Amino acid sequence: MLWEHDVVSSSLTIPTRIEFMHFNQVVIDSIAYALPEERWTSERIEQALAPVYQRLHLQPGRLELMTGIRERRHWPLEFLPSEAATKAGEALLKKTDCPRNQIDGLIYASVCRDRLEPATASYVHKHLGLSPHTHCFDVSNACLGVLNACVVGASMIETNIVRSVLIVSGENGRPLLDNTLKTLLNDPNLSRSSIKPYFANFTIGSGAVAILLRNRRDVSSPKPLLLGGIVRTDSQASNLCEGQAIPGGLTMQTDSTALLESGIQLSQAAWSIFQSEMDWDASTPQCIITHQVGLQHQKKIYEALSLPIDKDVSTFSFLGNTGSVALPISLGYAIETQRIHANDKVLLLGIGSGLNTLMLGILWQN
Repeated sequence: MLWEHDVVSSSLTIPTRIEFMHFNQVVIDSIAYALPEERWTSERIEQALAPVYQRLHLQPGRLELMTGIRERRHWPLEFLPSEAATKAGEALLKKTDCPRNQIDGLIYASVCRDRLEPATASYVHKHLGLSPHTHCFDVSNACLGVLNACVVGASMIETNIVRSVLIVSGENGRPLLDNTLKTLLNDPNLSRSSIKPYFANFTIGSGAVAILLRNRRDVSSPKPLLLGGIVRTDSQASNLCEGQAIPGGLTMQTDSTALLESGIQLSQAAWSIFQSEMDWDASTPQCIITHQVGLQHQKKIYEALSLPIDKDVSTFSFLGNTGSVALPISLGYAIETQRIHANDKVLLLGIGSGLNTLMLGILWQN
């Protein structure tokens, strides 16, 4: 088959398939995040579901027991994703020495969007008062969107299209929570079996994040250096988690068990190549951050990849699964809690329905 060979020209050999992404010039200048004030405990959700629990003979406490999620936060119901992203963007601009008029690219990377058109990035660009020369667009790929945007932004920097890229995302899971509660409370035919695909909806939280990538030549002090990464896709699993907008809210159904199994297989394949290309092994990263799904996902992914769980930094117990902002918020949390130190190697292991995984390696310079 053609992709198994190289295309040879008279002057150079071009590989037809790139297994790994290498970066040399891209640093993470700053990370900031914003969280809603309203807290929804697992107990509060189960209290709202009390009539369903009683009819189906479900024991209270199962939601936290199964997921390890004590609480999650939510914006007000009508709070726009662009407003959340703007909060995180403004917080970042207070931390960086890069003037907002020198930001060359803005990528909005959330699951949630203000509307179908225009790009939500347009509203964030307006709210932040960025320059008219800024590349401005959306990237969307379920919970993997922010990491995908990092790859896109880093590639633009490496190829000298831009010198800086601001990546923002604002997730609002409140409409999904409200609609799921209404659906379950008003379905007289609901059974212990048919309720299962809805439970993942109650793990969802809300939040916002901003990441500024820059060319390393433009920063005055050492910054975390993006080393490289790998992507793997299993589209045969694309039907295991499906969500869509409906009048008055959102809906989502998930085969959590099958999604976890498929995600682990995909991650194992990616991790094997990542180790070879980066010359890493399980003991190399001093800090590991995965997508924040819940307790079972955390345990099983570390077991499957033979990674030391004591190097994990998690936020799902008090933030839930915040979609595309879950992993980067956890990275920001790791910085705040001093879990990362100078010269540490950091592994980011992202995964999103579709099914896609993206792993990135970072050398922490500061």
